[in-house]
Parts: sequence; structure tokens; C-alpha cells
Amino acid sequence: MNRSLGLLTGIVVTALFLLLIGCEDENTSVKSPNQLEEEVSSEKEPTSDDTIKIGFSMDTLEEERWAKDKELFREELEALGAEVEIMVANEDAALQISQVETLISNGVDLLVVVPYYTETAAAIVEKAHLAGIKVLSYDRIIKNANIDLYVSFDNEMVGQLQAEAMTNLVPKGKYVYIGGAITDNNAILVKKGVFNILQPYIDRGDITVVYDQWTEDWNPDNAYKNMLAALEANNNQIDAVIAANDATAGGVIRALKEKGLEGKIPVAGQDADLAAAQRIVEGTQTLTIYKPIRALAKEAAERAVQLASGEDVEADRVINNGKIEVPSVLLSPIIVNQNNIDETIIEDGFHSREEVYHP
Repeated sequence: MNRSLGLLTGIVVTALFLLLIGCEDENTSVKSPNQLEEEVSSEKEPTSDDTIKIGFSMDTLEEERWAKDKELFREELEALGAEVEIMVANEDAALQISQVETLISNGVDLLVVVPYYTETAAAIVEKAHLAGIKVLSYDRIIKNANIDLYVSFDNEMVGQLQAEAMTNLVPKGKYVYIGGAITDNNAILVKKGVFNILQPYIDRGDITVVYDQWTEDWNPDNAYKNMLAALEANNNQIDAVIAANDATAGGVIRALKEKGLEGKIPVAGQDADLAAAQRIVEGTQTLTIYKPIRALAKEAAERAVQLASGEDVEADRVINNGKIEVPSVLLSPIIVNQNNIDETIIEDGFHSREEVYHP
């Protein structure tokens, strides 16, 4: 009796087990590990994000204008619905390359670069292209590299405007040229523009460039030292000074002040820094070259989003960077002096009237 009951119980259990297996087979089948992994993956929430992310690698924020570029470029990109991650290399070429590697690993869709040293920044472009990321060179061109687009001002025109204004004021005499950093291709272009205008005067013997020196790292202290050396070498007999930017012009004017020559020798700069605008109003700096940075930031932001989206980008000219003819967009700079300071940098909101006239 007990044996029969045990046998019956076994049959029932077996039948129930087979029934359960049958029901399960109707809904599932045995899956391989790969199939299970795919199933788990398909159950995850969608993570795709169509927001374009731009990496902005900057050389420095030491000079006033670069802080403006940083914020204006961010504003313009965000207005277009894009995100931006900004890293600043503090004038360190190796650090800039390392930061670019970080931006690439963070998944940026496009890289925008203000190179510290334009000659060695080609490595940045190569790394980006290997990751399938295009590169827009902002304000300074990257040399000897296959960059995808260059957006800047016409830097030769900057130098030409400086020299044209100064030769109108001082058509004959001793000139000093205080250049920018030789590591910056823009400094080379500005100098080229200056000497394109000065050369006929030099050839005629009307103008003599008695001192011509680069300024390491665009440092105003180095410009100050250079100007002191120029004054000492010429017994303070200088008729005009062209400085590569307003920071170096500030160093020049500091040296002139020490010699009692502040406001007596015309000085040209560029960038329309606030201190330079104040000096123009005071009469200690003759002129600056204004480059509307918002226009540059807007142009670069629009082109960056287009490139990142895979759109064709139109360029109005090409610039040879030593390797290729780079598609380029060059904006026009504007000369600023006491006569038009209100109608240019103040009217544009680049600086307020209160800042310029009531420091």
C-alpha cells in the first residue's frame, strides 16, 4: 500500500514538472550568453543625446581679450543649443596636448583650438582626426596640419592699419617695433602687415627702424624691458612705436613714462583692451586696432556647429598653413583712436562709456 502510494506520488510530481516545462517552452527558449547580453542591453533606457558637444582648447586667459573670447564663444554656442567644454593650457604646449586628449576622451563632436605654439599644435589635429573629430582653428592658425577650418581676423590687415595710421602721423623718423610672441603665428602676420607698409618709407630713407624685437609670451614686462633697451640705444630719440598688441603697448608706455616721454611719442597697439581705451582717452596711447570679438565668436560658433553636424561649410578664402590651403573665414579689424572710440568699442558695448572715461 505504501509502495503504491509512493509510486503514484512520483508519477504526479513528474507530470507536474513536465507540464511546467511545457508552459515555459511556449514563452521562452534556452538562450546563449550572447543572447542574454543582447536582451539585457535592449532593456536599458535609451541614452542617445543629439546635443552637439564642442571642445574648446585655449592657450591662455592672461590677456583681457581671451577672457572675453571664452565667455562670448560659450554664449554663442549655447544660443545654438550646443554644449561646450573649455580647457585652458596656461601657455604650456604639452599641457594643451594633454587637455585635448581629455576632451577627445570626453566625447566632443568637434574640437576648437587656440594653439599656444602654432608650429607644434599639428599633433593636436592628428589626435583629433584619428578619433574622427574635425578641428576648427580659432583666431590663430595651426601650421603644417590638415585643419578643417580657420576662423579669425585678417591679421596682416591689423599690422597694415597700425602702420598706415602711424606713417600718416609720422612720415619720417625713427621707429621702434615691439612684436608679439614669435611662437604665435598671428604675431608674425601682424609684423608682416606692418613692414609691408613701412618698407617703401624705409627704402626712401624716410623711416629707420632702430629697434625690432619679439616679446616672449606677449608679456608686458618683457615689452617694457625691450622698450627701455630701445630708448637707451637711441638716447631716447624715438619718433614712433608700433606694438603688436595693447598689453605690449602698455609695457612700452610704462618705459616711456619712466623717461618722461609718456604722451609725447605716438604708440599703436591692438585688441582694444580697456586699459588701452583709457590710455587713448588720456592721450598716452595713440590708437588700437579693434577686433569685434563677439562677431568672431558668433562666426566660429556657427561654423563649429555646422562642421559637427556634418554640414558643408563655406569659406570666403584659403590660407596656406605650410601643408594645405586651409578653408578660412577672415573678419575685418577696425582702427580706433580718440576720434571714433565712442562710435566703435563703446557703441558696440565692448566697453562701457563709464569704464573708458571714468576709470
